[in-house]
Formats: sequence, structure tokens, C-alpha cells
Amino acid sequence: MQVGVRELKTRTSEILRQVRDSGARCVITSRGLPIAVLIPFGTCAPEEDSRPDAWQELERLGEEIAEEWASPLSSGELLSQTRR
Repeated sequence: MQVGVRELKTRTSEILRQVRDSGARCVITSRGLPIAVLIPFGTCAPEEDSRPDAWQELERLGEEIAEEWASPLSSGELLSQTRR
């Protein structure tokens, strides 16, 4: 199912019932372009389980970068200098 933002505003309760009762996905569009997807709550749980792994990988990469950091300035200080 696909609905525009304006239609979603006027039919929110009906659309949410359809998603809940039939398990249907609803693509929300703005000016014809997809901007969001409504899915039944239970279908998003597996993706949430993978988030800790992603954070652990980011922390590992941050530590790796810190070990090789050659500048006496922090990354924030370097960014501030390039924005001037």
C-alpha cells in the first residue's frame, strides 16, 4: 500500500488498522517520493538486535583511529580550522 502525506493525515486511524490487522506495509510518500514506511511493530525487532554490533564496530574503529592519530589537535579542533 502507498499513501501520500495528505492522505495519511486524513486516514491515519484506518491506515494504522490495516497495517496492524493485515500486517501490510504502507509506504508514505511526499510529492510522489517515498519518505517512510509503516510496518507492524513485531517486524522491526530483528533489526534492533543488530544495533549493538554496529555500535561495537564504531567503538572499535574509533579506538583504531585514535591509536594512529598523528596530529596534536583533536578531530574537533581540525574541523573548526577547516571551517574558517
